[in-house]
Amino acid sequence: MGHGQRAMEGLGIYPVSTFWAGKRVLVTGHTGFKGSWLSTWLQELGAHVYGLALAPVTDPSLFDELGLAGVIDHKVGDIRDAETVTDRVKNARPDVVFHLAAQPLVLASYAEPLVNWDANVMGTAHVLDALRKLQKPCAAVMITTDKVYENPDSGEAFAENARLGGHDPYAASKAACEILISSYRASFFGDHPVRVTSARAGNVIGGGDWAENRILPDIIRALAAGQPIPVRNPTATRPWQHVLEPLSGYLRLAEAAYTGAPHAPAYNFGPDPDDTRPVRDVVETALQTWPGSWEDRSDPKAHKESKNLSLSIDLAKRDLGYSPRWAFDEGVARTVRWYKAVTEGGDAAAIIRSQIRDFGAP
Repeated sequence: MGHGQRAMEGLGIYPVSTFWAGKRVLVTGHTGFKGSWLSTWLQELGAHVYGLALAPVTDPSLFDELGLAGVIDHKVGDIRDAETVTDRVKNARPDVVFHLAAQPLVLASYAEPLVNWDANVMGTAHVLDALRKLQKPCAAVMITTDKVYENPDSGEAFAENARLGGHDPYAASKAACEILISSYRASFFGDHPVRVTSARAGNVIGGGDWAENRILPDIIRALAAGQPIPVRNPTATRPWQHVLEPLSGYLRLAEAAYTGAPHAPAYNFGPDPDDTRPVRDVVETALQTWPGSWEDRSDPKAHKESKNLSLSIDLAKRDLGYSPRWAFDEGVARTVRWYKAVTEGGDAAAIIRSQIRDFGAP
């Protein structure tokens, strides 16, 4: 019995998945926000977690706050280097791979488009090519984004078969990743022990995201400084979801792929339709937990971002039994409470474990 199993059973959180106990799981991008949450959850489920990522790029960083370098098999490396990726896959010999490593920010993609394309497309190609050489059963969940769809701002809820596209370099690079993943699946993984799927999710909130130009970190930095919250696009609507929601979908998808259960090549993971809300609602809901003020900083000269984005999650509900658990208000409140507690000296890891316990099994 692994340390993670004992920890979960001792806390009485939920029955430990017999699937994850003892599984070798490689997480690329494990030093990032979502990667840190996922690595923690996997460890608690009894998996042996192997990481490959750049060193944390924010200060503070959730990875450091959780002390993950000392409890998982942590390796610093760049997915843009094919040899590094190949060596890591070869040494980890994973049963499951979650590929999260990426350049994740729209505005950063405008500032350094070539870095964006290199990390997102070629980095993904390096992971896929390394997996092509892995001659053992493995489920690979390639994480892209909810922004992979060609979006005319109609308010349409995109299903997985909607047309791919993207106006900004970030969205376009992630749409290109989906084409790349599909090509590798058709060309190399049809009769292969590695099963490759993709997961499309975004607008994820939760404690420990310290990135620039994301709404919740921007809210927290302003509130902690006693300043009005600067809001770039108050009317833009997005499918907001707590980080545990898509992660639970990734875990379900990986298990289905590994065990050979029927599943589609790609899935959307997002909230129910009523929880696709404007940015203004995020700000005003956050202020119910941590009082303050906000101001409209809309800039008509700013780089284009889609005004409306919504996903259909019917396929994930049907095939994987996926269903959102925390509604919009609860997801925002739990996120803000994490930051407020940590700002006041609370234990970041203990709060995350508590939220995993409250959320329940994947």
